[in-house]
Amino acid sequence: MPSLQYEIQGVLDDVVGTGAETGLQVAVHHRGTLVADAVAGVADARSGRTVTSRTPFFSFSAAKVMTSLIAHLLVRNGVVGYDTPVADLWPEFGAHGKETATLRHVLTHSVGVPAMPRHIGPADLADRPRVCEAIAGAEPRWRPGTRTGYHSFTFGFLVGEIARRATGRPMHRLLREWVGVPLGLEDELYFAVPRTDLARLARLEDATPLTAGEPVGDAVLAPWEMRPSAALGNSETILMADIPSVGTFTARGVAAMNAAVLDGRLIGPDQLAELTTVAFEGTDQVFGNHVRMALGCPLGRVGAPPDEASTTFGWIGGGGSYVCADPATGLSFAMTKTRLTPHLDTARRLADIAAARIGPPV
Repeated sequence: MPSLQYEIQGVLDDVVGTGAETGLQVAVHHRGTLVADAVAGVADARSGRTVTSRTPFFSFSAAKVMTSLIAHLLVRNGVVGYDTPVADLWPEFGAHGKETATLRHVLTHSVGVPAMPRHIGPADLADRPRVCEAIAGAEPRWRPGTRTGYHSFTFGFLVGEIARRATGRPMHRLLREWVGVPLGLEDELYFAVPRTDLARLARLEDATPLTAGEPVGDAVLAPWEMRPSAALGNSETILMADIPSVGTFTARGVAAMNAAVLDGRLIGPDQLAELTTVAFEGTDQVFGNHVRMALGCPLGRVGAPPDEASTTFGWIGGGGSYVCADPATGLSFAMTKTRLTPHLDTARRLADIAAARIGPPV
């Protein structure tokens, strides 16, 4: 689709030229074929190093598509089921009435532990045992499975600890062995970036900071959980740690991963249906908005009406990155960027273009 490549490249050049953005990648697959692979701007404003298609970006929660996929692969491989109680693998987690929580509840963000315990801060994120002990000992805000609310950082530690106890391996190894190596993407998808690859990464920068007192959810989450910052995203400690609520990838790599999800190379049709069928619908207890959750991802393209029926699944990342896929149209879209903005204007604009060019289901 030369016209799609041309149109997306034009938008990237425009937003960089006007100063709205500083460095971006966009990749689009259609039914397994890469139809757009565009970049613009600089990966590191200090050195002037330019963005290439192989530049990995730390993209905050957009990496939850990788986390959710590992959960589905755990089920595919028969080491856990969607309705397996978390406490069967992680007995300590059953404290305070959480013994009924299952992997299904984890994937629909309905476990009831959306916030990190108050004594856990950003400096603790690289200490997996400490964080997991704190989450296991937390009291749920609601009975598991009865409500949903965005589990910002706890989600990745929940999936990660289930995976570690079920397989004996950490999430970064599972991502590499089950996804990266089979797809030839081992240097484009990361939980825990190797030190030798740090120099390849884009360097994030803050746009206009949040003003004091600006609301972030209903204060369920700690402020640091809701304020993505360049300091956090550029921290070598954070980048090299296995924190599977966030992650690092190229747009081309994560779009190729989701293309492999859609065409059956990674999961079968029954599991793909779990990614596109509403598993929990209700009011998000953190943000107050209406959500339609499939197993592992919210449904609906960014910017679409909340009541619009959609088979599109994906995640946004703090600062404006975005990853989504739609089996109905065969679209797999990803956008990464260096400038952390409090809006999704660029992602929405580009995703709308890709969806319009791909067209409706056939």
